[in-house]
Amino acid sequence: MPLTRLNEEQLSAATAPTGQNLIIASAGTGKTSTIVGRIGHLLTHGVKPEEILLLTFTNKAAAEMVERLAGYFSKEVAHKIEAGTFHAVSYRWLKKFDGKIILKQPAELNTLFRSVYDKRSFHLFNHETSPYGANYLYDVYSLFQNTETVRGFDEWMKEKNSDHMVYVDIYIDICEEFEELKKEYGFVNFNDLLILMKEKMQTHEMPYKEVLVDEYQDTNALQGAVVDAMNPPSLFCVGDYDQSIYAFNGADISIIGSYSTKFPNAKVYTLSKNYRSTVPILSLANKVIEYNERIYPKKLEFTREAKATAPKLLVYNELFEQYSAISHMIRKSYTPSEEIAVIFRNNASADGIEATLREIGLPCKRKGGKSFFDAKEVKAILDIYVLFVNSSDMMAFIHIFEYAKGIGSAAAKELFIAFNKLGHGRLFEGIFNPDRSINNPFEKRKQNHQLGLFDDFIELGSTAKFISLHFEKNFLTNPILKHPKLTKDSGQFLYDFYTLAKALSQISQPGKMVEKIRASAFYNTIIDSLASKRGQLKDGSIDEKLKSESLERIRRKGALLYDLAKPYNNHERYINAMVLGSQDLTKGEGVNLLSVHASKGLEYKEVYVVDLMDGRFPNRKLMSRGGGGIDEERRLFYVAVTRAKDILYLSYAKNDKIKKIDFVPSQFLYEAGLLKKDENYTRMVEKGEEKE
Repeated sequence: MPLTRLNEEQLSAATAPTGQNLIIASAGTGKTSTIVGRIGHLLTHGVKPEEILLLTFTNKAAAEMVERLAGYFSKEVAHKIEAGTFHAVSYRWLKKFDGKIILKQPAELNTLFRSVYDKRSFHLFNHETSPYGANYLYDVYSLFQNTETVRGFDEWMKEKNSDHMVYVDIYIDICEEFEELKKEYGFVNFNDLLILMKEKMQTHEMPYKEVLVDEYQDTNALQGAVVDAMNPPSLFCVGDYDQSIYAFNGADISIIGSYSTKFPNAKVYTLSKNYRSTVPILSLANKVIEYNERIYPKKLEFTREAKATAPKLLVYNELFEQYSAISHMIRKSYTPSEEIAVIFRNNASADGIEATLREIGLPCKRKGGKSFFDAKEVKAILDIYVLFVNSSDMMAFIHIFEYAKGIGSAAAKELFIAFNKLGHGRLFEGIFNPDRSINNPFEKRKQNHQLGLFDDFIELGSTAKFISLHFEKNFLTNPILKHPKLTKDSGQFLYDFYTLAKALSQISQPGKMVEKIRASAFYNTIIDSLASKRGQLKDGSIDEKLKSESLERIRRKGALLYDLAKPYNNHERYINAMVLGSQDLTKGEGVNLLSVHASKGLEYKEVYVVDLMDGRFPNRKLMSRGGGGIDEERRLFYVAVTRAKDILYLSYAKNDKIKKIDFVPSQFLYEAGLLKKDENYTRMVEKGEEKE
């Protein structure tokens, strides 16, 4: 039984009476074992597996806990437990009620948002405050959805940034049109899953007797509202306020901080015995984190009594000297490379360490930067694939047609709507058998000067320019070619799409689908464009060697996508796996390069925390933007150092000779007792107080 391996604190928490229970699980104190023990306790006391809901921060964490339970009970029992992230669970639930919803990653729907934004003109306002750009407004709107569950966008904006109230009507109109388009085409993003789930629970009773929430400190207002709407008979929340590091994404530390106030009868349990790190590492972590306000009383206890190495401060004169020296230290280390992690706060730090590791021939894998599934060449294959599985997916169409020369997101949307009009609601009917009696399938834009909307659609173009391109007659007579922005190049791109569409129409196997897309002229035009951009020099010329190398890397990614398709024999299951599961997949081997956020929940024998300079870590710019302030940066530092089991190095550089910048050591090094407090420390503390 999972309970037999628990210590006294863990056992007390795992066997808590039903009701509202909060478990403060500090770094390395065995929270996963406690959660598994709790579920085991429920199962042995008459709760059915399907009456248990486990909400985790990643799907990978949920899968690992379910597998551990399968070892104690059976796979049949364990797999009946509803487990996954807030988003994954909501997606599965909503699919039961509406099988037609199409889940889109936030970055994908940003393109749709931009296509709406681009129809607006702000220049008439002539205001001293510049309007938000499309991408930034999209992020602001997403943050609003995650953090505000009562007020409207205008009230929220007035509090957050009153300077932009002059534009707020346009902002709201853009967001409303964006929501209407999503609804029309069945698109949902991660925020929508939770909003819709919350609404669904108002009319459907949840079957769960207990809901368990892992990483409770990182829940945002919207996730908190979902849990509240569930209103389960028993709630078991596990978290650590010292590891709350997602304020930039809307996480609200006050949710865990106010648990006892919200639930007056709640029981609070604390896990304090750390099994991961040595005494010197934990002492350093405790010293620093105690500068933050204590929400619930706690103190980490040491269980490892063996002789331990004290954390070491590494000081370098120059930034890249730091990266090079650390790379050489790693090469000389006796620790296996997979047990070594370099943890960074900023991507620029990771770029430097990755370059120097590769330079001396040490393999490394990076997590927390750009993932495999974020690569444009991978997204292009998946967008093409998605469109042929679900022709109503306007977003997939917009993404791939943005690669056509002279076609932006707004024009791509016009083409999609026009094809559907020509096909009476069916995209491919409009491509292959258009209603030619419709001479002008393009919608005119409505005008509204107050909302920045203007009619800028010019007269229809001529199809004569395409005659020399030897298109099939059926395609050449399609009214779509009258779009005024279509050139010979974009017309050829459209024809290649038409040709690929015919080839894909009869394919049923995911692997064959991916291979056919990779081999097509349409996809090869896209990757040639990407490779040319990556091979472009500062003077605008193309370095053919660089371009060729880029093409090779692009093709390797396509081959990997093909390998991932092999186990699947169903289009929808393959696409869902790529959309929902992509963030949990990591590739490669060697030294681990991790952002602090990506390192959470992991542990390594030997850890290097680099670039501990004021401005970099703590990152003053992100600190002022994200809402968590110096306390959040300190929690990030705490998470970084507590990843180390045995060996911890903290490093900083005094100068960047390329940018000609002098650095001051991070205030956390002073708070850790590794540097004597001086006037630099005093200035940093004062600067932090001003930001607050």
